[in-house]
Amino acid sequence: MCYHRTRQRDKNQSGGVGQLKESIYKTYEDLPLFLNAATVAKVLGVSPSSGYELMHEPGFPVLRIGSRIVVPKEQFIKWVDEHTGGGK
Repeated sequence: MCYHRTRQRDKNQSGGVGQLKESIYKTYEDLPLFLNAATVAKVLGVSPSSGYELMHEPGFPVLRIGSRIVVPKEQFIKWVDEHTGGGK
């Protein structure tokens, strides 16, 4: 079986494309002080590329250090609260 068909079969067996990934982080206390794109993606249960894209959206709380982009933990928590109805 070719690689593409194997991957397609795995997608079909796992519930299909677009299924939300479960985060390895169970509480905000588990997060590092600064989150990179991969960590943002893991926390939100999205693909790494979606985490990267989100960090380039206007209004997303990033801190640029040279060419590196990180998100301060407390600002990330505030952003999540504001975008999920928790920061009303």
